[in-house]
Amino acid sequence: MPAAFFNHVQTWVFDLDNTLYPPHMGLFDQIDRRMTAYIMAELGLDQPQANQMRHDYWQRYGTTLAGLMREHDLDPEPYMVEVHDIDFSVLAPDPDLRARIAALPGRKIVYTNGSAPYAQRVLEARGLDGLFAALYGVEHADYRPKPEADAFAQVFTLDGLDPKAAAMFEDDPRNLAAPHAMGLRTVHVAPNPDAAAHIHHHTDDLAGFLGKLTA
Repeated sequence: MPAAFFNHVQTWVFDLDNTLYPPHMGLFDQIDRRMTAYIMAELGLDQPQANQMRHDYWQRYGTTLAGLMREHDLDPEPYMVEVHDIDFSVLAPDPDLRARIAALPGRKIVYTNGSAPYAQRVLEARGLDGLFAALYGVEHADYRPKPEADAFAQVFTLDGLDPKAAAMFEDDPRNLAAPHAMGLRTVHVAPNPDAAAHIHHHTDDLAGFLGKLTA
């Protein structure tokens, strides 16, 4: 049972997209389309070129935005507003997940490569608002994204958490490497496991996993 590995945890760090809601709800598909449209408008590319750039920058820099800022000096604020102007009704409330998160001892925070206002809207749509002591977006790391170690260090310092008394839940395996190196317990939340050495646990059922920690 994993419970014994979490007895020391005082701060629970949750990623947002495809972690606090399942990927099949398709929210990020909307964001991908809006990112592609934004790139087309800003850089004068056709859709296949913009799609390729969006994906390439995500792979190379951690987020599409990070690549656009580095390669094209893009202003991040209007970009973040535009790409997150989406339909949140595709998300369904999850009372079971809410109860499991509420039952965790200690502080709970959200840290996302999206923006904090966007995170708040997602939590409201999922029925998870009011559970978290703080919401941190990419703006809190000066728009440096996960998986950059400096981004984690800045957000964790801002929060004041002790990395050796914290756990992180995240769908992207890349984004667990820096937390692992800092001393956090790492949980990969995704349909399929990843064998990376920096991942301590895997689950395809976040509520079920959390229930085992407080049973």
